[in-house]
Amino acid sequence: MVLETERLILRGWRDTDASSLFKYAKDERVGPPAGWAPHSDENYSKAVIRTILAKDETYAICLKGTDEPIGSIGLMFRDSDERGIPDNTAELGYWLGVPFWGRGIAFEAAKEILRHGFEDLKLDTIYCGYFEGNERSKKLQQKCGFKYHHTNSKTHVIMLNEIRTEHINTISRADWRSDH
Repeated sequence: MVLETERLILRGWRDTDASSLFKYAKDERVGPPAGWAPHSDENYSKAVIRTILAKDETYAICLKGTDEPIGSIGLMFRDSDERGIPDNTAELGYWLGVPFWGRGIAFEAAKEILRHGFEDLKLDTIYCGYFEGNERSKKLQQKCGFKYHHTNSKTHVIMLNEIRTEHINTISRADWRSDH
């Protein structure tokens, strides 16, 4: 599936995206705040595409007029018991390459994914979390209308083998509708 906004194309990930993924995901300002290690090389990025990003409802964020992924956004369903996500809900995850920060791109992509989740997929609730100190993610979630749900002070960040404090926010279909 391809989703479109005023400035963006959200499309599935392809093996041929490995060099673009590596270009942005190797930056230490991107992965660690989101809970994953910077990419080490293009082969690692290709493996991430095949094992993590090439899933239904996970999209490469591309500027219109280019086919280069500059970030990723998607919905994950019933991922781990630690999260306790019930049926008919999903968790929103996203990241954006540093050169594109501060332009409203992540917000535009998130708005479209929320629309897709509530209108097309008929979800009841969408969750989104951020780790303590990730103020960019916190602000984006607030701007999208997410509300505080709970804090998990002992979230195991598997890819970094760390324990962190994570704040979980939610938005319901009804709250999303009232904002639109």
